[in-house]
Amino acid sequence: MPSAQATKKRKPQDSREGEPSALPKKKAKRDPHISNVSGHVKNDKSKGKGKEGKGKGKETAFQVVQSSLVVSVSPVFASNPRTGVEEMLDSMIMRYIPALDGVVLSHSNLTFKEDTAAIQADSPFLICKIIFDATVWRPLVGMQLVGKISLCSPDHISLLVHKTFNVSIPRHHIPTQEWEFEYGAAENDPEFGVGAGVEGMGMGTGSELDDGEGNGRWIHKVTASSIGGEDGYLEFTVIGLTVANEMLSLIGSLQRDPFSSVHIPSNSTQNHREVEEEQEEQDVVDGFLNGMDEDHEGSDEDIESDQDGFEALNRKQNDVNAERSWQTATEREKEEEEKQKKKKKRKAEVVNVEESQKSGKKKKKTGKSDL
Repeated sequence: MPSAQATKKRKPQDSREGEPSALPKKKAKRDPHISNVSGHVKNDKSKGKGKEGKGKGKETAFQVVQSSLVVSVSPVFASNPRTGVEEMLDSMIMRYIPALDGVVLSHSNLTFKEDTAAIQADSPFLICKIIFDATVWRPLVGMQLVGKISLCSPDHISLLVHKTFNVSIPRHHIPTQEWEFEYGAAENDPEFGVGAGVEGMGMGTGSELDDGEGNGRWIHKVTASSIGGEDGYLEFTVIGLTVANEMLSLIGSLQRDPFSSVHIPSNSTQNHREVEEEQEEQDVVDGFLNGMDEDHEGSDEDIESDQDGFEALNRKQNDVNAERSWQTATEREKEEEEKQKKKKKRKAEVVNVEESQKSGKKKKKTGKSDL
């Protein structure tokens, strides 16, 4: 009997030959039919142009990576495996792939490493080895990038790199010795609110006074110019990467020495100051109590005077409590009297209603007897 584990070979259609191989290992999270991702950097893209790639020698986070994959193609695509593989690669676009160490932007030059595909046991899926070029956005810590300001607040500055990727610059990475935050006008302000024109005062439109949402802006302490200039583009240093739900965001810094230990979060310093203040207050209280103990040590007269003072305070407190209890008792008596009066009124009303009903019945009876 032949073994049930025999492996069959099937030749995928529309394959190409003569393409190079190789890249890092990775199992895709969402698609179980993609496995063994590997690859290496093929070449960097040309330097960026425009506002986000000004100047010569600017670092670029775009790279073209030659990748290899082992994929399982559904039997639906048995007649055209290339289409099935391309759909799997499309599902990786704009996702952070750890094996490629970046966000996949596009793929191209798809080829099959072998002319045949494997079918294992009774599984109908075609197991294929492929090679493709992936364009990856791969920012590195320490890299200098440029982003456009999207939001300013006292705690941080938000940027958009290439109008897509989020960057947050926390307050402790903003040089506050040069820049300060200026709060924006209230939304309901008819003169300086969002969208209100103030050309007559030589200050431009209301949108120029803040970030466009009424949150305010960071301005230079000397020149009062907005951070990022007129176009709102700001150069920063990447100091951290955050991946959440396969989305990559950056943490940036505007400090000249962004990795210095001096730039610690303001919350930590604030907590440290609070602890020091509490310790100082405790020392003052302890010193005051110790001084009182030294002053009154062995003094019977002072002790007796203190006792007399406490007794006088107790008597006053007892008088106040007695007066309050008397007031509450009188108030309760008044409430009881009012309740009794209300009950009597209700009884009288009920009696009047019953008498009127009885007199009405008598009149009806007399009318019938006359008839």
